[in-house]
Amino acid sequence: MSEKLYYTAKEVAEMLGISEGKAYEVIRILNKEMRDKGYLVIQGRVNKNYFLKKVTYEE
Repeated sequence: MSEKLYYTAKEVAEMLGISEGKAYEVIRILNKEMRDKGYLVIQGRVNKNYFLKKVTYEE
């Protein structure tokens, strides 16, 4: 299992062009959404698939 399942704040910051502090805020928001849906989350990391789903503007 070599493919990453989670992004770190540093990776989120680079992808979105924001500071790491703001990336942690984004991660907290997304993790709260996932937690509310019953998923297990890891503090300081965001699920790769959920992140990509929420930041891409495809319908």
